[in-house]
Amino acid sequence: MTSPLHQLKIIELGHVIAGPLSSALLSDFGADVIKIEAPDRTDMMRDLGPKAEDGVGVWWKTLARNKKILSLDWKSDEGRNILRRLVEGADVLVENFRPGVLERAGVGPDTLHEWNPDLVVLRVSGYGQEGPMRDVPAFGRAAEAMSGLAHLTGFADGPPMHPGFPAADSTTGLMGALGIMIALFAREKGVARGQVIDLAVFESLLRLMDYPVPALTGANLSPRRNGLRQPMDFAPGGMFRTSDGVWLTVSAGSTETAHRLLRAVGGDALAGDPRFATLGLMSRHMDVVFDAINDFITRRTLTEVEAEFARHDAVASRVLSVEEITTNEQIRHRGDILSVAGEQTRVVGPVPHLSATPGEFRWLGRPPGADTRDILRDLGYDDAHITALQEAGLVGQEIRSDFSDDE
Repeated sequence: MTSPLHQLKIIELGHVIAGPLSSALLSDFGADVIKIEAPDRTDMMRDLGPKAEDGVGVWWKTLARNKKILSLDWKSDEGRNILRRLVEGADVLVENFRPGVLERAGVGPDTLHEWNPDLVVLRVSGYGQEGPMRDVPAFGRAAEAMSGLAHLTGFADGPPMHPGFPAADSTTGLMGALGIMIALFAREKGVARGQVIDLAVFESLLRLMDYPVPALTGANLSPRRNGLRQPMDFAPGGMFRTSDGVWLTVSAGSTETAHRLLRAVGGDALAGDPRFATLGLMSRHMDVVFDAINDFITRRTLTEVEAEFARHDAVASRVLSVEEITTNEQIRHRGDILSVAGEQTRVVGPVPHLSATPGEFRWLGRPPGADTRDILRDLGYDDAHITALQEAGLVGQEIRSDFSDDE
């Protein structure tokens, strides 16, 4: 089966998470991604965080999945010529350096579009390519602070908190992939040729969080941290612990589902209380609702709570640990965690699930320079020239993987 993006060619100058995740998401659906690393400085994700048995960072293994690895000093004259040849045949270039890095290296968007007027350029930075903070250094945590996410996470009487995963970088990777596909669609329809996508990391969270700004400007309500309860108490629910120590999240999204929830924990008397006739009325008395749910769940085992909620078609979901995720029957049935022959590391597979052109997982992140010689041969360089480039330090020595493209 032909992958839907098999003709899409992406050059990745990105590093760490946000930029590389954008191209990784598209690589799951067949995009041909060439990731460029400097011969003397590889992506820090190879070494950051937990290591697999082979000593390679597991984060690198998934972020660099399906990508070909080229070791190239693209800032040198010869390296710039190689980059140009790659760009001339590419659809997309992804970079997430600080603003101005490409321009100082002589390969800013104007130059890239001279080489290839149809090129889509994704530029990811902490605060964007323009504005008073464009040159301020930033990582994802700074974006979680600026977007308001940290402000809204935690307990009302406690400090702001970061989430348990790199939310800003991950959200930006998703937004970057979306931006690329929008720009490619515009190019295909003749609306534009190549264009630049200016994506600030904090903006990705700002857009997807969505409700705080309208709440303040439209309803004069300033969202605050709300602990285990729903944001702004807009609906009943939250996080609760059963008598046998299992955490559950309980939620309702409409008056009907809220009444089912109240009936499950307090019978018709609670569900029929006029104070809870609508979600708007419930929000005014959420302390009473939360306490009723908490009292019901904390006095019962997981099995008892699940049985009662199922009887009333109310929503309660067990909080899974990572160990439980890897053995969960529904996740296994969906095929969401995949393995590679000879690899201990398993990763989350392509999402979403397409009916006619599903994603395909091909290989985990490769060693430094693993595909350098093959890529340069495809550009017309002979082995003698490639060896000379390696001896000059302009391209790195390739370290071959133990698997082929077909595995």
